[in-house]
Amino acid sequence: QILYLKPPWTLANLLKCYKKHWMAVFGYVVPRSLLSTIECLSKHLYADKPFDSSTVRVLLQESKKLLHAFSCRSDYNGVLPQAYAEVEKLCETLGGVRAALVRADSEQDLSEDIMVLSENAACEKMEATIPNLQSTEEKELQPSFHVAQENRHQEIWSVLEGVWNTMNLYSIELFQKLDPSAVTVAGKASFEEAFLGLQKLLAAVKDIREGIGR
Repeated sequence: QILYLKPPWTLANLLKCYKKHWMAVFGYVVPRSLLSTIECLSKHLYADKPFDSSTVRVLLQESKKLLHAFSCRSDYNGVLPQAYAEVEKLCETLGGVRAALVRADSEQDLSEDIMVLSENAACEKMEATIPNLQSTEEKELQPSFHVAQENRHQEIWSVLEGVWNTMNLYSIELFQKLDPSAVTVAGKASFEEAFLGLQKLLAAVKDIREGIGR
């Protein structure tokens, strides 16, 4: 009788119900900080624009975080472990696609180098023209390249900062249990939040390593 939206639900309906009843219902079942996860999913899943691989990776990680939080309460007749496994498969598939794209780029670069080296006359002609072409391309690509780099740096910094804050809060909680008078806790972090934070850190470090490899 008090439901914001009645069943049958779509995913959009469910996310709206989560937000509407979060403080009164769901916030007592899972950490209330996960409201940001609900808002992230709602914002991106129904945005009128295509996804890039970074956004997809974030959405999958946020979905795993939400499923894991509810699984601490119940497996809901086996539904949650199955859903978590499917999201995990999607994460692996995304990682495989990204790796394949990197390999394809490398192979393409190699084949282009072989073609250039096999055509001596073309090489001599290109030596005179490439510098001017490169400088022109660099001028055209420089603004967008710097914007992309800046956004990437902000994303990496955000992940590292989130990991640090989560681990710091968890450490404070441990010290408080050892000596309640030693510290005061401003917030509370769980093992699950610390673990998910480290997973994000691993993904960020992997991306950095792949970038260096390219």
